Amino acid sequence: MAVTRKKIIVDFIRHGEPEGGDILRGRVNPILTERGWAQMQNATALSQAHEPSPATPPWTEIISSPLDRCRQFAERTAERINLKTGIDEQWQEIDYGDWDGMLVSEWRKVAAEQFKAFRNDLSALAPPNGEDYLAFKQRVLTAWDSIAKKPDGSHLLIVTHGGVLRVILPTVLGMPLNRSFPLHIPFACFSRVSLDVQAGKVSASLIFHNAAEYAAGSDSS
Repeated sequence: MAVTRKKIIVDFIRHGEPEGGDILRGRVNPILTERGWAQMQNATALSQAHEPSPATPPWTEIISSPLDRCRQFAERTAERINLKTGIDEQWQEIDYGDWDGMLVSEWRKVAAEQFKAFRNDLSALAPPNGEDYLAFKQRVLTAWDSIAKKPDGSHLLIVTHGGVLRVILPTVLGMPLNRSFPLHIPFACFSRVSLDVQAGKVSASLIFHNAAEYAAGSDSS
């Protein structure tokens, strides 16, 4: 008899602090700093030796962006808990093209007019020689839609980027994507979404957001 209803839990973690300082990171590929590793380990209740604790969620699958600041954590975690890692390009950050690697202070000046227009029109954000926002949005939502096809009882960890989460979380919450700026998504932000799939209809609920930082009572500095 076919399963007519299933529940899937999806944990999202943004990568921790990467090397390179205060730059715009799209497809540039820095690795995590030591602090970045510690941020992600703390968020997922892994020890400094990267061993799971009783508080580490019982994931059944790990999916990761191919960029090193996500992939290395995902692969090491999967090795420790005997899971395979699915590396999926759909979960990587937007391609910022000519803006990639630029100091954030400079980028805010260069991109200011596009972001002003973006508040009224999603198609206005189109990094020169990069990936326009509508294509990025469609890529991410295609990946997100595929998660509902996972088996009942799946508990996924998706290791990804801030820009990706600014598509997924507002979509779950019914927020306009170009009005998501107040949503705080720091390094190693750890959030959980529950999917209820019944007769082909998918309902998504945000269970918690940025839980590790809240529990620790820390700031994002």
